Amino acid sequence: MPRLALLLPFVLLLALAVGLPTPAAANPVRTDHVEADLRAELPAAVPGEPLWLAVTQRIRPGWHTYWKNPGDSGIATEVTWTLPPGWQAGPLVWPAPERFPVGPLVNFGYKDEVHLLTRVDVPADAAPGGTVTIVAQADWLVCEDICIPESARLELTLPVAAGPVAPTPERAALFAQARRSLPVPSPFPATFLAGETAHQLVLSTGDLAGAELADAFFFPEHWSVTPAAAPQELRLDADGVRLVLPRSGALPAESVKGVLLLTERLEGREIRQALEIDAPIEAVPASGSPAPGRAAADTAALGVGLALLLALAGGAILNLMPCVFPVLSIKVLALVSHAPGRAPVHGAAYAAGVLATFAAVAGLLLALRAGGAQIGWGFQLQDPLVVAVLAYVMFLLGLWLSGVYELGGGAQGLGQGLAARGGYAGSFFTGVLATVVATPCTAPFMGTAVGFALLQPWPLALSVFLALGLGMALPFLLLTLSPALLRRMPRPGLWMERLKQALAFPLYATAVWLVWVLSIQAGPDAVAWVLGGMVLVAFAAWLYGVTRSSGTGWRLGASVFGVLALAGAVAMARVPALAGPAVPPPPSGTAAAAGDSVPFDEAALAALRAEGRPVFVNFTAAWCITCLVNERTSLSADAVKQAMAAKGVAYLKGDWTNRDAGIARVLEGFGRSGVPLYLLYRPGEAEPEVLPQILTPGLVLEALEALPDRAP
Repeated sequence: MPRLALLLPFVLLLALAVGLPTPAAANPVRTDHVEADLRAELPAAVPGEPLWLAVTQRIRPGWHTYWKNPGDSGIATEVTWTLPPGWQAGPLVWPAPERFPVGPLVNFGYKDEVHLLTRVDVPADAAPGGTVTIVAQADWLVCEDICIPESARLELTLPVAAGPVAPTPERAALFAQARRSLPVPSPFPATFLAGETAHQLVLSTGDLAGAELADAFFFPEHWSVTPAAAPQELRLDADGVRLVLPRSGALPAESVKGVLLLTERLEGREIRQALEIDAPIEAVPASGSPAPGRAAADTAALGVGLALLLALAGGAILNLMPCVFPVLSIKVLALVSHAPGRAPVHGAAYAAGVLATFAAVAGLLLALRAGGAQIGWGFQLQDPLVVAVLAYVMFLLGLWLSGVYELGGGAQGLGQGLAARGGYAGSFFTGVLATVVATPCTAPFMGTAVGFALLQPWPLALSVFLALGLGMALPFLLLTLSPALLRRMPRPGLWMERLKQALAFPLYATAVWLVWVLSIQAGPDAVAWVLGGMVLVAFAAWLYGVTRSSGTGWRLGASVFGVLALAGAVAMARVPALAGPAVPPPPSGTAAAAGDSVPFDEAALAALRAEGRPVFVNFTAAWCITCLVNERTSLSADAVKQAMAAKGVAYLKGDWTNRDAGIARVLEGFGRSGVPLYLLYRPGEAEPEVLPQILTPGLVLEALEALPDRAP
């Protein structure tokens, strides 16, 4: 077990390393949709003087790339510099973006041609007379109806001059054009008034705010300031220009930054001006803010103590979830063979593995959200590569329990394998593995606690996640600390081997389920690649098992072939990671038959509510076991379907199997960071009823009972 557990990070590292495309350096570089080049403003670098560079994208008509905040979807263009020693590159200087509506979503970015400027500081001791080479690795996502990730390695060689040089007319014109596309610092003071459901951006223009101003739109640098697709109401009053922005998520700590695009009508023409905004945050006056959403407000008002208790309880219940139980059973089984005096240390090592993994996953989640990603709990399972590698790990564990190979030397069975060799490391990595496979599950109390955590500063948020981990580790830890309970454990014997073999089958079932998730995320071709990878995984495990008692040469050769087989399996797992969603969702807005669902979107929900229909919304994901159990046992029950038909309930399903910024934003609006989430909208009521995360048919029927009967 310990050695197998150690394979997990190795396999994950291989997943990241294998198969990355490395285009040859050139300038310019033409991809299928973008031509990119790298140019310097001056014909030579001058020691001690700044040198401005421009990465230019000429984008295929109808396609676009992304700004630093891509809006509802997309990825910002990134440029990584390779410079001579001592040279320093500053951040990208972004031109003012445009809006690109895509269905109900709005993206922020650029079309046709865009210049991304960067200032490079040339050191004073740069030697004149020589040449230097500058490399820019540019990665971007280019989209039309579909999105394609592309990259270019741009290389530029420049001489180093002894004295000042002037730009050529062509370069002077190019960089002048690039600078005209940049937003200018606002000449007017700006203030951001934070409200509970709507914010206001106030530009104190005084008497200058006149009737000539036709439109205004604010592009925030951080996605959570306001939804990209939401309308922004323009008001002109005594203070100047005021934009009302619907609230989205948490605000930055000190100030709100972004670009304010003003459109003026002058002499029959529209003139646009982009202003760079850095607005300190103040509170909206009480009379200016509408009432907050009830569920989000309830979550925010939860309180730290109650959130920690809910997290502790939710973590403890996670041990009963079907994805965690097999892994934990293996560890409990191993505990039978430990000397009683060593059991507490194994318990502490297991708890350390759980807590370390919770801290790592939570830290990554908080960092990505702080960077603008609209993700929540279970986000890693929205990546097909992670799902494929997890399927391999579960399959490898199953092969080990079935006796295809043994760990820890000698075929002495489970007991010696874990107790005699590296047992503490095995306990630690069992905690790691249990936490990784627990992420698709949501326990009662857990959703509210995690939703509260993501509204708090990071130290408090991390405390809630660690409380969740402590709750998950607590049952096993208490068992190892109780001599009375340990004495009640049965003695080791043949039953352990039989139980060990039986526990392989839940792990095989988990691997099959993960492959099914992959089929939804990336399609049947991806499944074929990963099933082929599983054949390589099985070959590596078999080779390892049959050569353990052979001579050194055989073992060494088998190890080499085994590692190559695992590397090949991971390379095959990257194919689904590079593929897009398996099947495009059916068009929304389709009328739902009784008991059937249609895809969720906010416009469809608003239309149905405007018709006065009751609406049930199910936010789910294929990798969420709790969601699937609820759908099979409760939402698909005949009685529930008949009740929905009788009440005329429209059933919308928001599928979060793949990343969806729109769904993430709705979840956050209800104080949640993951699925499941069940909402029942009643006609005439502003706020929906939020149903529990664990459903029963009776609970759903009780909620439907209060609805009026469908009109004949």
